[in-house]
Amino acid sequence: MNDRTTRGSRGGRSGVTLTDVARLAGVSAMTASRALNQPDRVSDDTRRQVLEAVASSGYVPNLHAAGLRARRTRMIALMVPSIASGSAFLLAVHAMTEILVEAGYQVMLSERGYDRSRDDIVLESVIARRPDGIVLTGLMESPLARQRLAASGIPVVETWEMSDNPIDMLVGFSHYEVGQAIARYMHAQGKRRVASIAATEARTAARFHGFADEALKLGIAGRHLREGSSLVISPPSQLGHGRTGLARALEGDPGVDAIFSATDMVALGTLMEAQLRGIRVPDDLAVIGFGDFDFACNVSPTLTTVRVDHEDIGRRTAGMLIDRIEGIQPAHPIQDVGFKLIQRQSG
Repeated sequence: MNDRTTRGSRGGRSGVTLTDVARLAGVSAMTASRALNQPDRVSDDTRRQVLEAVASSGYVPNLHAAGLRARRTRMIALMVPSIASGSAFLLAVHAMTEILVEAGYQVMLSERGYDRSRDDIVLESVIARRPDGIVLTGLMESPLARQRLAASGIPVVETWEMSDNPIDMLVGFSHYEVGQAIARYMHAQGKRRVASIAATEARTAARFHGFADEALKLGIAGRHLREGSSLVISPPSQLGHGRTGLARALEGDPGVDAIFSATDMVALGTLMEAQLRGIRVPDDLAVIGFGDFDFACNVSPTLTTVRVDHEDIGRRTAGMLIDRIEGIQPAHPIQDVGFKLIQRQSG
């Protein structure tokens, strides 16, 4: 196969080839190929000569052709719910991408969306491209999609959630336990009539269920929790959700003295609505968020929230994926990064 690239010349002129690089370096084309693809099989001097020739000639290796020969694409597919600015997922993606790119992989980022009914369609397109690895934000629940992933033989890491039965590997934490921890914290702070502004997507719903179950157990559940209902919003989270959520909570249960908001963005809206209504935070109403976004420690009052180490999720995911691609089985295929409740002024 001729390893050739083009420079996009309008005149159809051929680009620099591996043969040109070999000629400049004073070695054979096979030696030049080994220096670029199997550096351990050539001397340091030879590799240096070839790299200098690459730099001076502007040669760009044909990664597609090399991938076909090695039965690899050097591509990793990352599927996230949202790539909107400010998304917490992007912090993990950034840390993950740095490690993957340094290891020689290209990253294909796609929006999975919050509607998991689309998983089969999105995943079919991803698998068809035969990436070397797939990273999913959240668990894959579709039986058909799980079957296809397992049958593909592609290493898979599910992230941001916890399960005893991942498709392959998992790096995440328990959202249910986050909700439990917040209910226990509110109880310890003397709160006795709590509510929650939840969302329809699975991770936020898991936090709500953990919060509701623990609040009922502790006897601090407000009307909405006792009736088995919640103040539900549709993702992605917005400031307005916090404002309308608080308004609805107070209309149905004016004695509410603490609210667990779906995210920090929703909590910020809750704080704004409380201030407009003259409600003192945290004396009359405690407000707790999730995510520890960068504004959480800068708003007034500063926001009590839950912190998850996004970068740690990204780094662990990248490391596990690279190992699996190289044939190394992870010692711990399920890794729990945990979480931390950050106490500030709002609750």
